[in-house]
Amino acid sequence: MKFSTFHLFHQFAGQTAGEVYEYQIEIVELLEELGFDGVWVAEHHFREYGTVPNIFTMLANLAARTERLRLGTGIVVLPLHNPIHVAEEAAMVDLLSGGRLELGIGRGYQAVEFENFGLDLAEARDRFNESLDVILGLWTQENYEYKGRFFSTERPLNLMPKPVQRPHPPLHVAAVSPETVEMYAARGLPILADPAAPFKKIAKAAETWHATAAANGVDSSDVELVASRIVYAAPTNEQAREDQARFEAAFDRSRIFNLQSAPIDSATGQAAKGFEYYQDRYLKGGSVDNEFRWEQLEVIGDPERVIGQIKAIQEMGFGHLMCDFGSTRPMPLEEMKKILKFFAAEVMPAFR
Repeated sequence: MKFSTFHLFHQFAGQTAGEVYEYQIEIVELLEELGFDGVWVAEHHFREYGTVPNIFTMLANLAARTERLRLGTGIVVLPLHNPIHVAEEAAMVDLLSGGRLELGIGRGYQAVEFENFGLDLAEARDRFNESLDVILGLWTQENYEYKGRFFSTERPLNLMPKPVQRPHPPLHVAAVSPETVEMYAARGLPILADPAAPFKKIAKAAETWHATAAANGVDSSDVELVASRIVYAAPTNEQAREDQARFEAAFDRSRIFNLQSAPIDSATGQAAKGFEYYQDRYLKGGSVDNEFRWEQLEVIGDPERVIGQIKAIQEMGFGHLMCDFGSTRPMPLEEMKKILKFFAAEVMPAFR
């Protein structure tokens, strides 16, 4: 099992964006020392929800500060970008990092982002698919041409520079809906499983991915599916439960689950076309009780319990755990470092 970490770069009350960057960069430097395999940085716009509008700029910075960590985009919202720019910037980060880029991609879902870029959220899937074709084409072909509904090349293009990794950096598609899992499994593209889905649903997603891939003649023997979970290990289960309650009490849920975060069509007030699966999830506020989080959602407990949960995730068909150690928790830096060091010392060796 590989272990990486998720970084939302959430700006808490009283913080400047610069302070958010300094905090997260210091954490990433520690992760390399602790033996984690990689990091994933989120893209968001216009809100304190996430303060990295261009992941490649941040990853280029992190590439210069690290030597071994894989550098993941978690995720690039493809419909918000010109895919030629994405192909170029990703290739440059792959070159600067010595071939350490992992490209996580998705169609996005936040209405506020699409509206402010003048884009129709209902077109997100189609824009994503065209962008994916353009990026792969530019990475793998010379004199590449494309004619689509949203993107077209005026003449044959050759990407400069090309990525270091061949045929291209690993791709991972964010998958929340079952439709997404099946669509990209058919193309052999591994998924980043829904971090807000309970264990039984991500198990089903992995099963569906492998079955669909096999039905479409895809060799999935070397494919790495990524499970994303909130993770917390403490010396005892009792302490883990107490800390979980403390974390939840300090969490302002309205900063995460609100109409701006929801894939809502402003003209109808309902879920945008293609996002019906999201409807209840965001409009209900994403509220779950601590017992549900303990039993069905989070990787949490003492080292023995956490190791057992991770082994169960392995058995589902995932070879990589993206750990969210508190992207929405206002955690003092030294406390976060202590949490990371404990996990690295007490849990990770069981999988090495």
